Amino acid sequence: MSKSFEKEFVSFCENQGFEVNLNQINVIKKLEEYYQINFKSFLLKLFSKKLSQKAFYLHGDVGVGKTMILNFFFDQLDKRKLRKHFNEFMLNFHDFAHERKEKSQENIIDLFVKDLKLKAELIYFDEFQVTNIVDAMILGKLFEQIFKEDIKIIFTSNTKISELYKDGLQRDQFMPFIKIMQDQSIEHDLKIEDDYRKSNDNQQQRYFYPLNKETNFKINKFFRKITKNKKKTTILINVKGRDFKIENFYEGIVRINFNDLCDQNLGAEDYLEIIKNCKFMVIDKIPQFNDVNSNQQRRFITLLDVIYDKDILLGVTADQHLDQFTSSRLLEKPFKRTISRLYELTSKEYN
Repeated sequence: MSKSFEKEFVSFCENQGFEVNLNQINVIKKLEEYYQINFKSFLLKLFSKKLSQKAFYLHGDVGVGKTMILNFFFDQLDKRKLRKHFNEFMLNFHDFAHERKEKSQENIIDLFVKDLKLKAELIYFDEFQVTNIVDAMILGKLFEQIFKEDIKIIFTSNTKISELYKDGLQRDQFMPFIKIMQDQSIEHDLKIEDDYRKSNDNQQQRYFYPLNKETNFKINKFFRKITKNKKKTTILINVKGRDFKIENFYEGIVRINFNDLCDQNLGAEDYLEIIKNCKFMVIDKIPQFNDVNSNQQRRFITLLDVIYDKDILLGVTADQHLDQFTSSRLLEKPFKRTISRLYELTSKEYN
């Protein structure tokens, strides 16, 4: 690059009408260092073990601009690169392993990473988190091989490395991954007081509450408007033998109840297939969450992560204002991200 990342970032913020924040500029400076070490300066890598970290791990609270910054950085790089939702990445790995089930796990990991290297020298995981015990138990070996193959990875997360998979089952088997990540990562905490997704310039337009006749009238009127002159069909989605029917399908515009999506045994793999068919979604009757319906809440968090990653805008109905959602105790932290994303996905302009 002929210009510095900092100058490019300031110009980008000005063009987008974003506030230029000093804390975000400090992240850009760290990313510039990471770029020089990993993609430019062979001598620096050769003579300094400290400067050989292949990962950049940016964590912080919801809505502070982590994704915006790493999206900017990712877009600047003229490299073979992949941007993947972590759930999708691990599903790719498990499918790869299933197709070659006669081989040992070590051989599978080696083959998978070699195949990965042919596709990318840089991978970007946005909002990285680990909730699946099967994934947790293999991540150490998988990422050890990824870094051995000199594949670079950038992450955003709400959680610092040392607290990943905190209180998870058999966390001792996850600790090798923690150690590898700490050794291989430039880790930075982005602190900003405001959640930019909830700013005055980003007010909700398609979040309808409470659940009553007036709200139902408003969402019905909105849905009729966006589906005008579009043909209604029913589509059936099959994921490894599991059928999912979408009855209110209007050429990519979908309306569906929360319970149909989150009160049955669906996961990231199912949501990815469902979202492939969607351009816009209306989700009806999102409930309050507590320890009793924490399984439904966990699925909803996964669903919103997939929707956000695929940039599918939303209309929703619920019984309370977004700021009044409750949560199960174990999911309070990841659910903050979900609420922040609901603000954004229900307020972005939809044409």
